[in-house]
Amino acid sequence: MSSSVFFCLLFAPFLCSAQWCYQGQFSCEDKCRVPSEWFRDSPECGGQNQSPINIVTRNVQYDPSLTPIIFHGYTDAMHITVVNLGYTAVFYLPPSVRIHGGGLPETYKAVQFHLHWGSENGPGSEHTVDGEQYPMEVHIVHIKERYNTLKEAMNDPMGVAALGFFFEVSPVENHKFNKVIEALGRVRYNGNRTVITGFQLTNMLTLLENFSSYYRYAGSLTTPNCNEAIIWTLFQRPIPVSQQQLALITSKMLFSTGKPMIDTFRPVQNLNERIVYTSMAYPSALSSPTTLLFCFLFIFGLL
Repeated sequence: MSSSVFFCLLFAPFLCSAQWCYQGQFSCEDKCRVPSEWFRDSPECGGQNQSPINIVTRNVQYDPSLTPIIFHGYTDAMHITVVNLGYTAVFYLPPSVRIHGGGLPETYKAVQFHLHWGSENGPGSEHTVDGEQYPMEVHIVHIKERYNTLKEAMNDPMGVAALGFFFEVSPVENHKFNKVIEALGRVRYNGNRTVITGFQLTNMLTLLENFSSYYRYAGSLTTPNCNEAIIWTLFQRPIPVSQQQLALITSKMLFSTGKPMIDTFRPVQNLNERIVYTSMAYPSALSSPTTLLFCFLFIFGLL
């Protein structure tokens, strides 16, 4: 370890200001609080229901009330504004985009979506599954219809519904995702903004009918103030994206400090006493000899 890095680590508590940052951003010049220090300025970041988490699939519980989510406006062509906030790019969505069902207590309207990624060849998702960290994750943020702003919805412990989708590397390019990549290239610097015309959320998510299997748990925002007011829905089926597309994404934007915007994820937090639920009856029930024999006979037309 170099003397300069040692100096930074030794005096970090004294040099850091109230500005938060991701782990990869920290330096003596940036003087920011890394994720393990967020709670010092935002006490809720040290709470018991924090996100993201690691989902241990053998411990999830099947909940029959988790029926398929009903999507409204996801296939509509829309004009959306994209802004570089200095730590991520936010894609603002119209309130005509809505979700309901799937065990949600009410109808929720969309506010925005944003992405979390790593470096060119590194992991970048916030949530993990059985310890596996995917290369990228998108969060689509919705609030209850009755609320006007995200801030207002945060006062309700179930005021926000966030949908999380993982990405996995595919040998084939996902052409529908290119509009998102191109928009990121137009908001390289903090404060830059652009507009995507004729954008459909299905450009990013591919076919929604593939997303009936998901996990559900109560959690928080994954950036300060880490408000514990989020109903998290994490879809099990990843979205394909090529390695070249991932490389483009991680090279597009800069943090407010001018550093490359990479490794934009918070480490996983303790689950504590929470339960993670799943919409699908899980493998143990599907792996008995009787069930497998039934499936075999059905597939080959013997039933």
